[in-house]
Amino acid sequence: MSANTLTRADLTEAVFQAVGLSRNESAQMVEDILEELCAALSRGETVKLSSFGTFAVRQKSQRMGRNPKTGDEVPIAPRRVLVFRPSHVLKAVINGQTPPAVGEGDD
Repeated sequence: MSANTLTRADLTEAVFQAVGLSRNESAQMVEDILEELCAALSRGETVKLSSFGTFAVRQKSQRMGRNPKTGDEVPIAPRRVLVFRPSHVLKAVINGQTPPAVGEGDD
């Protein structure tokens, strides 16, 4: 796997090693999962992956911003943004702690 970035190819290789599908089938599985995730988010649905976290789309309204170089006020258009909230399990793993048992505090 890559040194600092997890890529689609890395995910495909991990599926290939863990499940034993062909590389092409593994690549298609990864693509199908990512396409479904993107489609659900574009429809405004929340995507929850147990023991990993929750992806959601939030609507941000128009607001005034400031150009840091000139100091001029500039309107920032309304937009939808993607937010991710990690589960307690993922937070524990990232911090080198023992994750809580599955089902306890999952987000």
